[in-house]
Amino acid sequence: MIAEDFKYDAPVSLADAFALLHQYGDDAKILAGGHSLIPMMKLRFAAPTHLIDINNIPGLSYIKEEDGFLKIGAMSREVDLEESEIITSKYQIFTDASKLIADPQVRNFGTIGGNLAHGDAANDHPAVMMALDAEVEISGQDGKRTVSINDFFHGFYTTAIQHGEILTEIRIPVASGNFGSAYHKAERKVGDYATAGVAAVVQIDDNGVCTKAGIGLTNVNATPMRAERSEAALVGSMLSETDIAKAAQYASEDCNPSTDLRGDIDYKRHLVGVITKRMLNRAIQRAK
Repeated sequence: MIAEDFKYDAPVSLADAFALLHQYGDDAKILAGGHSLIPMMKLRFAAPTHLIDINNIPGLSYIKEEDGFLKIGAMSREVDLEESEIITSKYQIFTDASKLIADPQVRNFGTIGGNLAHGDAANDHPAVMMALDAEVEISGQDGKRTVSINDFFHGFYTTAIQHGEILTEIRIPVASGNFGSAYHKAERKVGDYATAGVAAVVQIDDNGVCTKAGIGLTNVNATPMRAERSEAALVGSMLSETDIAKAAQYASEDCNPSTDLRGDIDYKRHLVGVITKRMLNRAIQRAK
């Protein structure tokens, strides 16, 4: 299908973008990479009358460690994660996820901020950000505000971004010590949405005790989901096979998948358990 008619603007500053958002109101949509929005427009699931392209706004694409955070500009592309030395050396979870996102053409244009702002539980980065305990910076005409990733996703395609605002930065506590992370999803074919996916993060002290754990789940809940009971079971443990199996069982029990063409509920719960075990073991190995 072909998208309905729309008007197009390409502001060169955030101030101009905010002004356009307020001028056009709810009929306007932000265009970043476009790989979530444009397909929905072609299918007539979304029909904005105005597109505001923020690709020409400088200063929104970067990956750096600063002030105790890994900071990622919202307009950073998937390919930027693949090629960043900081990411590949310390935050392999992003490398894992990027390799599983669609194909090179999509990764060359798709943005990290767009992936999150779309609010889709089937996207890969929401689970990754939950496991990493991220926070996001949202900007508007009245200034900036910071929102925990735990409070960012409000419902189906709904986030904390309000009318007239733009997601501008993602911040993640800097990895230190014995830190490991991993991500994987099961998919029917390359480029498909996940049947189920798991992001896992662990931090281990010098005695082998888990001091921090993060587990995010992809496409097995109406909104991106943190496996809180699994995380609590790991913190303070020695990350034995029994501890890992318990965390995997909790994640399998606590997720809320639905039956569709990718599988039924029992199958998806089983996948979550299997992938959780594998990603925790991979994260532990990387931490060591």
